[in-house]
Amino acid sequence: MESLDLCLPVSAPDGVGDREWMIANGLAGYASGRLDGSAARRHDGLLVAALPVSGRTILLDRVEETVIPANGTPPFALFDALVEVRLERGLPVWRFARDGLELERRVVMPWRQNTTLLSYRLLAGGSEVGLDIRPWMHFRGNDGPADQPLYPPVLSWHQGGRIEVTQGTFPPLRLAVRAAAQSLILGDERTETAFYPIEAERDYTAHGPVWSPGRFALRLGADGVDMIASAEPWGAALAQSADAAWAAETGRRDRLIAHADPAVRDPVGRQLVVAADAFLFEPRGRFDLAARSLAQGDEVRSVIAGYPWFNDWGRDTMIALEGLTLVTGRPDEARRILRTFAAYERDGLIPNNIPDGGTEGVYHAADASLWFFHALDRYLVATGDTETLVLILPVLRRIVAAHRAGTRFGIGVDPADGLLRQGAEGYMLTWMDSATPRRGKAVEINALWYNALTVMAGWLDTVGDGDGAAQAQAEAARLRESFNRRFWNPHTGFLFDLIDGEAGDDPACRCNQILALSLPHPVLEPVHWAAVLDVVERRLLTPFGLRSLDPAAPDYRPSYAGDLHSRDYAYHRGTVWAWLIGPFVDAWLKVHPGDRAGARRMLSGLAGHLDDFCVGTIAEVFDGDAPHRPRGCTAQAWSVAEMLRAWANTAP
Repeated sequence: MESLDLCLPVSAPDGVGDREWMIANGLAGYASGRLDGSAARRHDGLLVAALPVSGRTILLDRVEETVIPANGTPPFALFDALVEVRLERGLPVWRFARDGLELERRVVMPWRQNTTLLSYRLLAGGSEVGLDIRPWMHFRGNDGPADQPLYPPVLSWHQGGRIEVTQGTFPPLRLAVRAAAQSLILGDERTETAFYPIEAERDYTAHGPVWSPGRFALRLGADGVDMIASAEPWGAALAQSADAAWAAETGRRDRLIAHADPAVRDPVGRQLVVAADAFLFEPRGRFDLAARSLAQGDEVRSVIAGYPWFNDWGRDTMIALEGLTLVTGRPDEARRILRTFAAYERDGLIPNNIPDGGTEGVYHAADASLWFFHALDRYLVATGDTETLVLILPVLRRIVAAHRAGTRFGIGVDPADGLLRQGAEGYMLTWMDSATPRRGKAVEINALWYNALTVMAGWLDTVGDGDGAAQAQAEAARLRESFNRRFWNPHTGFLFDLIDGEAGDDPACRCNQILALSLPHPVLEPVHWAAVLDVVERRLLTPFGLRSLDPAAPDYRPSYAGDLHSRDYAYHRGTVWAWLIGPFVDAWLKVHPGDRAGARRMLSGLAGHLDDFCVGTIAEVFDGDAPHRPRGCTAQAWSVAEMLRAWANTAP
């Protein structure tokens, strides 16, 4: 199998530019930074450990490497000699060259360990060079402010090439090196101010302290040098060499590709399959839930919504589930995720958010529970797993009953027309949850509610509950009649975004209407499909997804940039969302069932984006106006998942 996913020569016109990289460890921990060796964000680090109580914590910020040639030429900073970066199965490899020397650096995280291994190899230019490695650290939450006070860590233990550094209640950071000759230079403790340029762009504090206990003075020869950074016990941290860890992880990734849908085993599909894997994780800190799952012979699984700052979100998880797990040939992971979220149901709601390091959900979402029905339907269609259906059915009944009767946040069916309404002061309950309240009857909420009632009717019929199935079918039929009568706007030729809102009916041209025809059970009458698809394509489609608002709207914002207030305002007023390419392709294939090639052409922008921004993955959002600069999270679960699903559905 071809292992090279991407190669970026520094001598190319744009070189590595400001591109970033990220790898994950299956626990929600990660390592990330810029390809030029720097940390661009306050969230970056070579070891960001996922800890049971404190959540994701930056332990090792970065390392500073200096090469000391054996021929007496001046020492140089390793990254000053960078000539090439490449990805192998999504893992970063750097190549350096100067004065006849050629060196290589690799980074890997062993699966389900809070450990990062860096390996250095001398490829040409002599038998040995000196290599000094200085670690820089700051024990803080990964989303904490860059200038969070640095309480000097304590070098609590050292022996040979191993040290332990502790701070407060955090577990120790264990650092070790493997080299033919090594020494630890202590008494050279330093504190410096790091600069994170992207924080400055986002109007956050961009400077913050980092601390170093000293440096490792090493000889880099034929056997190479390994550096290990870990929050694990020493036995686990030192269990593998960097080469062994690399072989294990690349082998695991090769197996992921081999198990994926054959339609996504081409070069773009392979990158997406590997990218998808980063979001699936085992939450180690949810002890009660883990105990219940194990008692049922199951395991806890969830989905990180986006790196580097999001945790697991119910809505994002359910939208992403098909692409992340079913297209990739991992139905067992899908089952575990569905059962995990079913255990969090409260008052007929699936949680919108499970805080980092937390055990209880946050429930302010009108659509997460409805997307849960969609995700379960996709899983059952793929697997026929009636055991899971029977297990989860009581949760589904409670969700439907709560929506009929009314539940938290004003979520409930309007008895006058059967449509689902939502809204509570101070809460934004749809996926447009930033400075876009949308209280009333939202178009996509009702499309999802219709889809949920329709699949629920089928499931109830499967288990022999004919009366329950008939009731759900009748409710779905009434909803569909009301939807097509109320949401179709004959003056504009497309759907209202919201009806019965605080200011009446909202005629804004938004992306949400695409869900009225894209879902497996579309609520919109087929006579209107082509018109909706046409207006969305003309006004909202970009090479990277759909705009959240028509550029002709007076409150359209062309760029998702600036301070938090500016970004929040633009988030759903023109910003492009990559995940919506999935529903758009579904809608396209319903209107143009024979034109898979036409749909595939619409994915070329996102395919090219895999070589940009955070290489090997897909960003959260893009600016509404060209050139559609990528923004937000560097790696977003539903962006990758929906692109992957669309790629499979448009395969030749």
